Amino acid sequence: MQKIKIAFLGGGINSAVGKTHKIAAEMDNKYEIVAGCFSKNEDINKKTADIYGVEKFYRNLEDLIKYEKNNIDVISILTPIPNHKEEVIYCIKNNIPVICEKALTTSYENALEIKRSLDEYNGFLAITYNYTGYPMIRELKEIIKNGALGDIIHIDIQMPQESFLKVDKNNNPLKPQEWRLKDYEIPTIYLDLGTHLHDLISFLIEKEPLEVTAINNIYGYFNVVDDVRGVVKYYDDIIANYWFSKSALGHTNGLKVHIYGKKGSAYWCQLEPENLYLYDNKGNKKIMDRASSECIIANQERYNRFKAGHPAGFIEAFANYYYDIAEMLLSNQQDNKYVFGIDNALEGFMLLESMNESNKLKDWVNVAKR
Repeated sequence: MQKIKIAFLGGGINSAVGKTHKIAAEMDNKYEIVAGCFSKNEDINKKTADIYGVEKFYRNLEDLIKYEKNNIDVISILTPIPNHKEEVIYCIKNNIPVICEKALTTSYENALEIKRSLDEYNGFLAITYNYTGYPMIRELKEIIKNGALGDIIHIDIQMPQESFLKVDKNNNPLKPQEWRLKDYEIPTIYLDLGTHLHDLISFLIEKEPLEVTAINNIYGYFNVVDDVRGVVKYYDDIIANYWFSKSALGHTNGLKVHIYGKKGSAYWCQLEPENLYLYDNKGNKKIMDRASSECIIANQERYNRFKAGHPAGFIEAFANYYYDIAEMLLSNQQDNKYVFGIDNALEGFMLLESMNESNKLKDWVNVAKR
């Protein structure tokens, strides 16, 4: 089997996402990590290369591309969000396809700069939103598309976490990474969590946001926004309630979505990702999983690395996403219904910047006319 030669920028053994991306990329035998610049710290960079079994590692992106440009098929950018714009554009200008951790960058204007580079150099960009890789989320997308829930009328989606109010055994606040303690053009929590909610709704209902109102709050130990609540109006009169937070004690990662239609509704929670709960207008309730005979998507062989009843989780969802990107790279496709690129990112920034503007104005804001 032809393997895609991939390099990592960031993703060292001390990072939050490095091991996840490594395991996910290699899970289906579609990628081989051949090089990397895993950390600015020389010791961590070397240790990561040793642990990952990668012989070629470099001290910066420039050297990585200089010496490996003709040996790699794609580069995965796993650095902090504020670094992404320059790194992505540099790779594109060197004609190297890019897989980038979300969020793509810190603002709509920065994303436009990336789009201009993509257009000029005919570049390839995929942004990883792994929650859309869960089989039952993909099943839910198909259920909605087939009209089983009827016309969608409203959505509740939330992603509460507790990290900005957590303390250690001596009551000292647990300090996050430095880049998460600064707000940029929009608060960092929008980039860290809000992008996931926009992406999930966009993935499931395929509608554009029109208008929004939102409130930002600071509840935690750090002087940055750590709680956002909003209401978003979408095309076809669909209303979505958003809540994402890092000051919600009791939630390590409370991502959940409830989609309400005129014929039925569906509920999915990231902490029990194998189950999709369905309710209809006759009072019937049922639970679907990968073993359900009614499944169209989730029972496919690619989603069943092991049989249902043995839960697939977060890293498998990431692997599903890497699988889709591999299919694009190997066949020179520019589009895949499961992979998100620059257009989705631009729409997301339009929405999130409008939410932040609404908080300042204390009023509704038109997403298309920020």
